[in-house]
Amino acid sequence: MKKIKIIQGDITKMKADAIVNAANNSLLGGGGVDGAIHAAAGPHLQEECMALHGCHTGEAEITQGYDLPAKHVIHTVGPVYSGAKRDVDLLKSCYRNSLNLAKKANLHSIIFPAISTGAFGFPAQRAAQIAYDTIAAWQAENKDYQLEITLCAYDDKMYQLYKKIAA
Repeated sequence: MKKIKIIQGDITKMKADAIVNAANNSLLGGGGVDGAIHAAAGPHLQEECMALHGCHTGEAEITQGYDLPAKHVIHTVGPVYSGAKRDVDLLKSCYRNSLNLAKKANLHSIIFPAISTGAFGFPAQRAAQIAYDTIAAWQAENKDYQLEITLCAYDDKMYQLYKKIAA
């Protein structure tokens, strides 16, 4: 199996073909990583996102990266955690749809934040396991496609969770 890289840092400073934005349904920016990505990318990102007219939970859209080091931003809308099984399915869909979009766009490196673990309240341990398992399953199904996949933790707690799961 291909290795999933794990790093800690500011995703807005990362160079890759794409970084993933844990967005809200409007795609127009918000708090956390969403607001940080919009601020770092500059006003043209907002303009392109407005033209997309939003995104459903679990789905993904791609834009240019503008002033970011990353060439593209893949916006995905994670579930607001309620404890329902549907939350797990939607979170898996965020990762799967983002990876499929990267492949469709012929991208070869992608960096994910910890989707839904901030204001959307998904338990970090569970979200980390879902992220890792979903990415590993996608890699197994797409063995012939070269895509460097990185999980970017925003703090040490998330970094340690990712490291433990990957061990």
